[in-house]
Parts: sequence; C-alpha cells; structure tokens
Amino acid sequence: MYPLGKQFEFNMNNMVSDIKCVFKGTKYRITILSERLVRLEYSKNGNFVDNPSQLVINRKFPYPNFEVLHDDNILEIKTKYFQLYYVKEAPFLGTKFDPMKNLKISLFIPGENSRDWYYTHPEVRNFYGNMISDDIEASTALKRGLYSLDGFASFDDSNSLLFESDGTAKKREDGSIDIYVFLYHKDFMAALNDYFRLTGKPDLIPRYALGNWWSRDLAYSNDDVMDVINQFERRNIPLSVILLDKGWHYLNVGDQKNLDSGFTFNPKLFKDPKETITKLHQHNVRLGLNIDPTTGLYPHEMYYQKACEYLNIKDNKIIVFDPLNPKLLDVYFKLFLHPLEALGVDFFWHDYKGNKNIYLLNLYNHYHYLDSGRNPSKRSMILSRNGILAPHRYPVLYGGISKVSWDSLREISMNNLNAANIGVSFWSHDVGGYHGGIEESELYIRHVELGTFSPILRFHAASGNYYKREPWRWDIKTQTIVADYLRLRHRLIPYLYTESYRYYNEGKTLIMPFYYQYPWVIDDKFYKYQYFLGKELLVCPIMTKKDQVMNRTIHQFYIPEGIWYDFKTGKKFPGKKKYVSFFKEEDYPVFARSGAIIPLSNRSDYNNIGLPVDLEIHIFPGVSNIYTLYEDDGLTSLYKEGFYLKTDIDYNYLQNNYTVIIRSVEGKSGVVPPQRNYKIRFRNTKAAEDVKANYNATEIPIKSMYVEENDFIVEIEHVNTIGQLTINCKGKDIEIDAVRVINEDIDSILMDLQIETDLKEKIAQIIFDEEVPIRKKRISVRKLRHQGLSKEHMNLFLKLLEYINQV
Repeated sequence: MYPLGKQFEFNMNNMVSDIKCVFKGTKYRITILSERLVRLEYSKNGNFVDNPSQLVINRKFPYPNFEVLHDDNILEIKTKYFQLYYVKEAPFLGTKFDPMKNLKISLFIPGENSRDWYYTHPEVRNFYGNMISDDIEASTALKRGLYSLDGFASFDDSNSLLFESDGTAKKREDGSIDIYVFLYHKDFMAALNDYFRLTGKPDLIPRYALGNWWSRDLAYSNDDVMDVINQFERRNIPLSVILLDKGWHYLNVGDQKNLDSGFTFNPKLFKDPKETITKLHQHNVRLGLNIDPTTGLYPHEMYYQKACEYLNIKDNKIIVFDPLNPKLLDVYFKLFLHPLEALGVDFFWHDYKGNKNIYLLNLYNHYHYLDSGRNPSKRSMILSRNGILAPHRYPVLYGGISKVSWDSLREISMNNLNAANIGVSFWSHDVGGYHGGIEESELYIRHVELGTFSPILRFHAASGNYYKREPWRWDIKTQTIVADYLRLRHRLIPYLYTESYRYYNEGKTLIMPFYYQYPWVIDDKFYKYQYFLGKELLVCPIMTKKDQVMNRTIHQFYIPEGIWYDFKTGKKFPGKKKYVSFFKEEDYPVFARSGAIIPLSNRSDYNNIGLPVDLEIHIFPGVSNIYTLYEDDGLTSLYKEGFYLKTDIDYNYLQNNYTVIIRSVEGKSGVVPPQRNYKIRFRNTKAAEDVKANYNATEIPIKSMYVEENDFIVEIEHVNTIGQLTINCKGKDIEIDAVRVINEDIDSILMDLQIETDLKEKIAQIIFDEEVPIRKKRISVRKLRHQGLSKEHMNLFLKLLEYINQV
C-alpha cells in the first residue's frame, strides 16, 4: 500500500454494526441500523462488506428498538416505523408477477394500510434531489433523493468504490447487492439525521464562501483582476471571492490548443502570482482557481519533470490522471496543487469534466477535499461538480452552465430546493445565467435577489463581450438595486454563518423547501418555489416578468401559520392565508416570523467578512425568542477544538415591556472582538418611554435612541462581548399595527402611473369606496374611457379589482 497521508485515513471501528442488530445467512446479511434505516446485503459468494464506501462512512449506530421473529426459513423484524419480511437465502427480487415474494418492507402509516417497499421498487414519488452537474452522466438510480411522498427511499451502494483503512480505494465484488432503505413516513428530519450519521455530517464551510463571488470565463491578467476589485470598491459593493476560470494558466502550448488542464500561471498574465494573491488578500478577497486534471498533466508544467522522476515516466508523455492510483495522487497534490497553495491560492474549482465516470468524479472530490484541509490552519473547501454519492461532504457544488432565461431562473430556484432532499445546502449556480438568451435588466435583478437569499451567491458568465454581470455595466437604476442587494448579502453573513453551523452541528439544511410542511404546493405554480432560509426567514421568489403597465410584478404567495413580517418594510402578514401583492424591481418577498432575531454585520470595510465589531440586530415583535449567534475565526479547523463563541440573543416580549439580553454562553474568549457596538433595531415598534441598559449588574449609557420609519432603534457602544448586556424597554402600545393592506399597494401603483392627476383622483374614488360592490366599480371604471382613460389602463384597474375581490 502507498501511504497517501493521515488526512485520508478511516476509522474502521465505525464501520461494523452492533452484532445484535445483524442477521446473517450464507448469502444474505440484514442489519437494523435504526428504527428507520435497514441495510440489505446479498452475495452469492457470501462476501459481505465492512469497509467504508463512497456513500457510507459510519455504520456504528446507537442500538435501536426492534422485535425479531425467525425460524429456519423466515425472518421478520419490526420497529416503530416498519416491518421486514424475508425468505432466508432467497434472492431479494421475487418473480415478475410477485416481486415481494421473497422480501418486502411494510411502512406503517397511522390510520391507513401499510405501504410496501421491495427490491427494484420504482419509487416514483421520490423527489430525485441529487442533481447532476451539466455534462456528467449517471444512471437515474444515482440521482435519487431522500425525500419522498411515499415516506421511504432506498440507496443502492452496490457499485460504489470501497476504501481501505489508509484511504486507498478499490472496486467491489461484481454482482453483490448492498442497499440502504430509509422508512420514515413523515418524519423526514429524523431520516435526514440517520442519513448524515450513515454518510457523514456536512462540514462547516469557510466564512468567506458566504460572501459575493466573482467569475467570468475570461483570461484575466493581474491588472484585470485588480481593476475588478477596484470597480467593486469604488461603488462600495462588497466582494469576498475572485474565481479565475481556466484562462489563468497556459491555454495553447505547441499543438495543444485551448487546454482545460493547467497548473502553472501564465507569466504573460501574472508576472508575480504571489504578489497578486497578496494584494487580493490585502483587499480581503480570496482566490479560487479552475483546474481539470482529467485530460492529463502536460510537459510544460513547472514540476512535470520531477513528477516523471517519481512516477518513472519517460519520453515526455502526457501523464494520464487516475484517482485510483495513490502514488499518482500523491505526486499530483504535492507537485501540482500544493505549490499553488504555497503562493496563497485559497481553494480550487475542480472542473472535472473530461471523464464521465461518476465514481471517479466522486473519488477525486473526496481526495481533493480531504487534502485541502490537511492542515488545521486551513479549512477544507472546493467548488466541484456533483459526485452524486454523499455530495454534502464536499462543498461547494457547482450546478454547471445555465442559460440566460426566465425558465433557467425557475429551474435554478427549484434546484436550490431539491438539493435539500439529499441533505445538500451549498449548491451554487451562475447568478445571471452563463450563456445565451437576452440580457434583461429585470431578469438580472431577480437573479441577484434570489442569490442574496441563497446559500451561495456566485456570478459567472461566458466570455462574450456583451454578457453584463458587472453591476456597473447597467443603467443607474439596475446598478443601484443590485448594489444594495449585494451589500445586504454581506450584512447577512452573521446570520448565514450561524445557520451554516446549525447545518454542520444539527443537520438542519440552510434551505428547507416549503413543500416539506405544505405538500399541497408541490404542483402549484404560485407557491412551489417558496422556502425557509435558516431558522427565521421565509423566501417567496419572484419567477415571472413584471406587468409593463403597472411596472410591477404580480406575485402570489402563501404565508404559513403565525404572524410574519415583510423583512424590508415590516408590514404584518397574518398567516394561513394566500396573498397577492405587487413588487417593484427593488422589492423582494422575504418574511421574518414573529419574534424573529436576525443578526447583521454593520461594518464599513465592505470586503471584510470577518467577525464584525459593529453588529446590528433586527428583532420582530409578538413572540419571545432566543437566537444563538455562532462565531469562530471562519478559516481554520480550530472550532473543532472549542475555539468558538456562542452568544444568546434572548428576546422577552410583553406588549408594553420587552427585554433583550445578549450574553456569551459557550466557547472561549479571544475568538470575537473584545468589544462591540450594538445597534438594536426593534421592527414595527414605537419609541419606548423608558429604556435602560446594563452590562452585567452595572447600568451603562445609551449612545442614542430614535425612530426610523416604523422601527425603534437603540445604540450602545463599547460593550464587552464576554458577559451580559441587558436592554429593557417600557411603554404603552409599543407595537405598530402595520398590517399590509392591498389598497396601499394599489394606491402606490396609481401614484406611479402616467395618467392625468385629476383622472387619478376619480379612479381612487371608485377603487377605494368600500360601500360600492365590485360589479358596480367595474362599470364605473369602464365609463372613464370617455374621460380619457386608455384601454390598457382600464384593463389594468379591472384586473386590480379582481385581486381586491380575492382578499
């Protein structure tokens, strides 16, 4: 065996299940891993697998509750969720007419007949969330997700590669069956926890990955890169990542043209790459490089000759890349990637498109990701196409190229949701679209808004001159809107990073599709794109063009139980109700639940995504709540050794007396800034009559208190982060009852229309008269044509009357 390195080794003690949960014969082995999860193995030769696989890296589960009955012929096992029936030694598949003759698992459904799973079950109600990046081919079975309306899902692990204890990979015995079946009914989150226990929990990505990424398929030079950064900084638009497409390395060498493979900076573009990267870091921007080893390692590379010496290759042949060759992998990492990291490269975009074998793609993702985190001072990070098997272990995933179109925007939105069906959070897309289509301002804005409220925001586009991803290439209105959302994205990082920690620590995906709680929306064109972003926010994406006459998008959305507030305006939306609203391009339907606590960065050095000294906390009224802010250095793996800080933000709500307590509750001092300036923004709240602030038991001064629109703001400076800050507010009828009313929306539309002012007054009298029925209002609006109301405006108000009638 060739020693790959300690970072690739496996703990084999985690691979063997409790013997009391294993039922084994000559050709079969059945293992009860949990009350919801069973492993089924069948081998004609009696060879069963205890090695880790590309899918499974842990089989050591807590002992589950189950009952077993068996004799020489039949095995029956029953848990809270299912009952398994198997004819011992028989093939798992029965006959064509009775596939369940030898093996079936019956899922218990309260109040209904059980639902049966069998080997080769088509599982047509599975949501297939495991998506394939654009040009990687795999069978349909490999795309299966965990979420299913059937309440069960199976994963066939029969063909994946196996790992030895040292991390080297090997092929399986042909013909063996190795399947994991999850049977959970509606308890999907419990099934997801079992899935993460089986396949490995997701890692915590570097903090910079949650900021704004910039990439174009252009051969950027040092000057080009610095110009991009300067253009962003001049406009106070934050940036955290520059991602160089393949143009950074040699593209044309001798007879070789437009090479995908490359590991040496082109000196015509970058005379001193280390100096360039140092400058990027000085601007708080991280660098990622596009690489693709699948076409081989070429003689022009800086360390090619040394690689040939190690591998005993002669005659300047192209070194064929093979991730199954541990010696080649070792040479590849040490001579081709590590020197680039020594220059300061932060991570690699593994653009593995030359080989369409999904198992080799996954294997390279696996080795590359583990190698990137070999040193505790640097957290693992890659951008790669989806290797299908346990893809959540290798963030961030690259969705592949997409077209510039509204259809593509809808597809991207649905992919973000469906990624959660396989436990993936960090599925990224080309914001704005990659190629084709028409560059429309409205589409570009909606892309950016969706990206702002997605786990990853990454710009990317083809090399053509007329693809406008740079905000400053648009008109001033578009530029202003996009810049505001990109700033908001960076301000949201404290919230997004905390939710990323919950993903790592608790298995809670950053995006939770709305259809998990409301399955009826699955086939509804208006509501199926909705999702929860983290613990506190609901996003109802806009997927359609605006109405050109009213200059707004007519958008229908559903608000769930409870009281929710528009995140931007603070307007109140009572729940369990469908709404129609009208959104300008600068507005986006994002809602915070009652009592929501959203920590935002308020720092002025825009590119810096580090821990903020200035923290702005938005608190929505109505319900008491605790939000635990998680922070660490964002770059290293020291958080696994306890170098982090958790801070509780505790909101105790009473109608006329509310308190916010901010206290450090777990971790170590020295992780976050020693002092902070707090801006507490009480949303939809009147000015309090009596406000006091205390640090621990001592009263401290309040810098300022004021009302801004419908928010009451309290600012306090220089507060120690270790300890307890308490702010108590008292007053009468504190909460502003700013319920959203459709008449206000229509009045805003009327205000902006190019119609004579006197005619607007008449339209308003008709529309807003509560005593007149809708039928008569329609007649009155039609009569206004004789007073100069155009046909298109008349039709607009007739349409608006229909929406009023639905409320």
